[in-house]
Amino acid sequence: MSTWDIKPQGVQGQLKVTGTHAGDLEKALTTLVADMQEAAQCAGTAVPGSAAKVALHGPTASGAPLTTNATGPVGAALAEYLSKQQPSLKDMAERIQAAVLGAAKATNEYVGGDLAAAKHAQDAAKSVRLDLLKDAGGRR
Repeated sequence: MSTWDIKPQGVQGQLKVTGTHAGDLEKALTTLVADMQEAAQCAGTAVPGSAAKVALHGPTASGAPLTTNATGPVGAALAEYLSKQQPSLKDMAERIQAAVLGAAKATNEYVGGDLAAAKHAQDAAKSVRLDLLKDAGGRR
């Protein structure tokens, strides 16, 4: 640890670049979900038009019947695909957040001369411990 040689301005620059790319990734994922939802709606169903509305049970405030559009096989497959990908996407977002927070916190501690706290932040980032990285302790 005593051999660290961090250039805070360089870290700050890389964090800005990473933040920009993370924002681009978030936009791409949002677009992916919206496009897949649209594709699922456009894919239609495998039932005749009159059966495309499914009645749901339960009262409504207006007294109107509760219905939803039937889901066809393509829509169901797309929904299942997104459902299965959700944990991976969540993990990816958490790893990015941990890396950015860990680098920022470790650099701040390094600049402040607390190498033990810097290593703690670095270790928390490696293990994706967002709870440790978001705590109020340490320098900001």
